[in-house]
Amino acid sequence: MVSAGKNHNVKQRGARAQLRNGPNWPLLVLAVLGMALSAYLTVIAWQGKLAAFCSEGAGCDIVLSSRWSFLFGMPTSFWGFLAYALLAAVAWNRNAANQWRWAWVISLFGLLFSVYLTAISIFQIKETCPYCLTSLAIMATIFVMTTLQRPEGMARFSWGPLLGKTVGASAVAIVGLHLYFAGYVGEANMPEDPWVKALAEHLNRTEAKFYGASWCPHCQDQKKLFGSSVKRIPYVECSPGGPKAPQASICKEKDIKSYPTWVINGQRETGVLTLDTLAQLSRFSYQGAQP
Repeated sequence: MVSAGKNHNVKQRGARAQLRNGPNWPLLVLAVLGMALSAYLTVIAWQGKLAAFCSEGAGCDIVLSSRWSFLFGMPTSFWGFLAYALLAAVAWNRNAANQWRWAWVISLFGLLFSVYLTAISIFQIKETCPYCLTSLAIMATIFVMTTLQRPEGMARFSWGPLLGKTVGASAVAIVGLHLYFAGYVGEANMPEDPWVKALAEHLNRTEAKFYGASWCPHCQDQKKLFGSSVKRIPYVECSPGGPKAPQASICKEKDIKSYPTWVINGQRETGVLTLDTLAQLSRFSYQGAQP
């Protein structure tokens, strides 16, 4: 009985030792910094303004206005804000073991997603964004700090299962997001609208041309108007090597100065054009009902 009582007291002391006296201040401070940064980027994205110290056409402007800057209709920074807000909430959890697990899982996914976006900006867009790199640094610091803060004596803890489950789930999520950004899932794979399909085919048949660039946000807006029929439009990529690479020779020959640029029946139009405008300029007629 005495031995059992001692063991019970030891367990109680061990449980109490796992309770924090207050929030995890280092985690809370870093999470609040991340919230402030991502909230700022979200607000300027909604307002359509340039970020501070970021001139029009600069690397940060190109990255922050690329197709990767929006996810499910919201600025990508908004989802970053939610991740940092979750970390800030977790920092108040007094149960050290639970706090550590949640902070580690959230920061790992946040770090992997930040690394993915950074790789996209460097290798696909071929530009960098100081704000994005700062967010990456904050999330990396949170992850490393959290890893080093693992409470001693966590019951039934093993790195193997935790790494396998968390990294595996994060990888699946990021692959899914990449497919979404690449257009393999979403609106581009919905059934085609007959009128829009016929318009796209008509533009091709009449040798109209849509000159654009992969990093141009307005070009992405133009493509979205065609939905699932986007693969049928007469698109010409003018900047295959990124914004700082030489322009494609065909675009140089046509003296393309801005994106998007349409050439329809010898007439040049710049900017995003509505489908009705494209139909009018190309003299498109369709026997079925328009959308």
